[in-house]
Parts: sequence; structure tokens; C-alpha cells
Amino acid sequence: MTTHWHHSPTHYRPLAAALAVLGLVLVVVLSPDAVRVEAVNIFGTLHAPGELSFVAGHRGGGKDGAPENTVPAFELSLQSDADFIETDLQLTSDGVPVLMHDFTLDRTTDGAGPVWASTWAQVSRLDAGSWFDPAFAGTRVPRLDDLLDIVRPTAKRVILELKGSWNDEQLGPVVDEIRSHGLADRVMIAGFDVRSLAAAQRVGPEVQRVIIIHDVVGDPAVLAATCGAVAIVTSKAFLRADPGAVERIHDAGLGVMIYTLNSSKTWSEAIALGVDGIITDKPLELDRWLATGAG
Repeated sequence: MTTHWHHSPTHYRPLAAALAVLGLVLVVVLSPDAVRVEAVNIFGTLHAPGELSFVAGHRGGGKDGAPENTVPAFELSLQSDADFIETDLQLTSDGVPVLMHDFTLDRTTDGAGPVWASTWAQVSRLDAGSWFDPAFAGTRVPRLDDLLDIVRPTAKRVILELKGSWNDEQLGPVVDEIRSHGLADRVMIAGFDVRSLAAAQRVGPEVQRVIIIHDVVGDPAVLAATCGAVAIVTSKAFLRADPGAVERIHDAGLGVMIYTLNSSKTWSEAIALGVDGIITDKPLELDRWLATGAG
């Protein structure tokens, strides 16, 4: 992976140009006396307060009119101006990567028990839509491959959140699918578990990584260096309590994303703070809000 340093304390590129940049560049600053840098990576350059953040559809945008983490939800996100589709990744008992948030099948399907205790043949027969609306009866649990197939012809990008802990062997098929679709420069692997992200770095170093953490304690650059992360996803509660955290994370050359924001008040707060990305269940509604100039 190539590393470029952009010494630019005050200048930030416009959002449109930033999002057009899909380079594979990781900037990590370990010295507290280092000059502020501008990181260029899969989601562009660092944002100044007041600049419009990019948008990621949480679980595919699961409150915009389709059941979360299903192909209909992903298709709605593809129709929106959201830059990213965010989804959750788990393995079936026979090692098939599937997209589901909960560790169990109970809430969003007509199945029961842990995802990892069922084979793909069993999971593939489940109804993943009726719980949301009878109109979606028969909607199936998608595989990672299903999402990558529909994303590939578009300009959209994907954030894959690893649920639980993963090792090198388990991540192998995931990275293989990303590579086989030619999407290594448009997919980010995210997670709370830095050991899983370190495994992702070993198996697929060209696929960028993002740490999800409720509170950023200590030097964010040291945290990111544990797995070569390019950004940190954190909570609105943490940034409200410590609004200076965005600048500290940016000073380390790292991007900042915030989850999960579903109201105009929180969208306004995030943009004012200068976060780089907003993760929302309502990408279409956020589109409309931004289109009115409210942002």
C-alpha cells in the first residue's frame, strides 16, 4: 500500500472531488508534533466543519421502505444519492458469508437460532421480508455475493461490518469474493474487534479497514495502527460529549464517521462538527433534506 502525505493544514477539497478519489492511501500520524495531514482513501478527503458529509445507508437503509439487509433495501440505497451501502456480515455453519445484523435468525426471518448454527441451504429458504411488511413475503437472506453483484455496475461503495470475531481462515472467502468482483477499491471492512480487522489486513491488505468504537480513548492514531485502519466510526453521544474529538482524529490523518443518525437535528450537528460520513437508516430522507438546502 502506498502512503502519500498531503501537508494542507487549512485547505479541504470540495466534496464532489473528494468522493471521486478512490485511491488506496493510508495516512497514520504517530508523532504528536506532526503537521496536520489530509488523508486520501476510499471515501475521499477529510472534511472541514460545515462541509457536507457523505452518506451511508445503514443496513441498506432499512427504514426507507424495505426490510433491512435485503436486496430490496440495497436497491433503494442504490437509487438514492447515498455514497455507501452499509451492511452486516456473518457466516453460516458451512462458511457462506450472509448479510444479517442479529446473531440469531429470530427477529428478521421465520427461522430461529444462531446464524452460525444453520447451513446456507437452511438460511436460503427463510422468509426475511414478512416481518417488515406482507408485501415483502418471500424475500430471502442475501449472500455477500448477491450484494456485490448489484453494486458492481454502479459507482456505489460498501461498508461491511464484521459481526463478532473473525480469523484469517474465515475472512479468506470474504476477501476472495471482493477480489473476484473487482471491488477491492470500493469495499471497506469495519468492526468493533481490532483482532478481526488485523486478520482482514493480513488476508486482504488492499481492502481498507475501519474501526467502530463507542468512545475514542487515547491517541486515535495508535488505535488505528493496530489494524491499519483509515477511519473511525463512533457514536453521536461521544462526539456530543467531546466535540474536539473530530479534530483530534483528523489531526491523526483519519476519517470520522458517525452512526446512526436519523433526524435533521442530528444531521445538522454532524455536518457542523465536520464529520466525513453520516450512517443513516434513512438515506432517501436524508437525500431530500439535503436537496432542500437544509444541510
